[in-house]
Amino acid sequence: MSNDDTTHKVPTRRDTIKYGGAVVGGGLLAGCTGDSDGGATAEATETESSSTTAADDSYSVTMSPVGTVAFDQPPETATVYDATWADMLVGLGHGDAVLSLGHPDSYYAGYYDQLDGVDFEPSELAPLYNDGLDKEQFYELSGDVHHLDPVNIGYSGWSGWSMTDIEEIEDNIGPFFANRLSRAHAEPSSEYGGEYEYYSLWELTEKLGQVYRETERAAELKTIRDDLVDEITGSLPSESDRPSVGLLVFSPDEEAFSPYRINAPGYGKAQYRPFAVEDAFADSDKTYAENYEGSYDIEGLLDVDPDVIIHNWDIEPSDRTRAMREFFADNAVAQELTAVQNDRVYIGGTPTQGPVMNIFQIEMTAKQLFPEQFGEWKGVGQHSPSERLFDRERLSTTITGGN
Repeated sequence: MSNDDTTHKVPTRRDTIKYGGAVVGGGLLAGCTGDSDGGATAEATETESSSTTAADDSYSVTMSPVGTVAFDQPPETATVYDATWADMLVGLGHGDAVLSLGHPDSYYAGYYDQLDGVDFEPSELAPLYNDGLDKEQFYELSGDVHHLDPVNIGYSGWSGWSMTDIEEIEDNIGPFFANRLSRAHAEPSSEYGGEYEYYSLWELTEKLGQVYRETERAAELKTIRDDLVDEITGSLPSESDRPSVGLLVFSPDEEAFSPYRINAPGYGKAQYRPFAVEDAFADSDKTYAENYEGSYDIEGLLDVDPDVIIHNWDIEPSDRTRAMREFFADNAVAQELTAVQNDRVYIGGTPTQGPVMNIFQIEMTAKQLFPEQFGEWKGVGQHSPSERLFDRERLSTTITGGN
């Protein structure tokens, strides 16, 4: 059974922050870039013991890059940006704590429709992004905790913030607790002088479980995932008989295809890692990791000719995936692609996945890549109970506690 990722360490300057009380250790952390899919050069390290409890029932959780954050009690409200952390909170039974999302209209909640008692309405949440982050909105939301990566928002231009803004919000509202760069093992900004450690999706889920005092629920979510992966890997064909897979994004205006390495590090590819497929773009110098502006035209894609093409990000058909299908249908060169001829062009899951999304997306990937072993992929929510690869009731009971 394969692990999701490995924890790494790249050079927190921050020591300890007290939620619901005073700062008990000083030094704000420092910096980060956007989400390049590049793997950082890093030294492997073991995850340190990260949760301690004091006699007065306060407790602390340690995670890079935020350091050690102390809590008097589990947060009741959370300002959230990425879908990853919202899905974690849903999985831990705290979806009602979520106050916001970066882009609520792009959050895919369709998986939850298959889980009795699990209800999460992104349309009811405050949108955080509007040409940057509005600091006043953080005061209005007044979340007990902020699940945004302070290195990512404090050193990258997209947010419009500096580390001074981070310190102000921490001092006046509450701490930050998130790690965004683990998604693709992107390197922090050169301005950041502290350590940055990378975690797997399930290590991050465990950390958040410690924050919300839901460690048993976090462990059970991982057990459901591990049982699914064990079941799948036991039925996979030999590696020589597995398809080559091209993970990409289509740009309709340029009629160009931007490739991703499907086996690249980070939890953004966690749904693909258990299958150990041949990465069609493994040797490409045009991938997101190697060249942010790199892309293929249709002739270049035909030269690669993956057995399976998966469009990254768009679990629900978007304008660009519809445009890609129309392009494939109308273009003579595209008609020569093996994946097009064999009707093996799929819409992939979201890289900003949490534990619940990951479980569903592993099932989806199994059916897309190996229909002979696991049945044909019909779409989210379109499979009968006998066609499913994991027990929805077990997952929903874990999330809701049977309530």
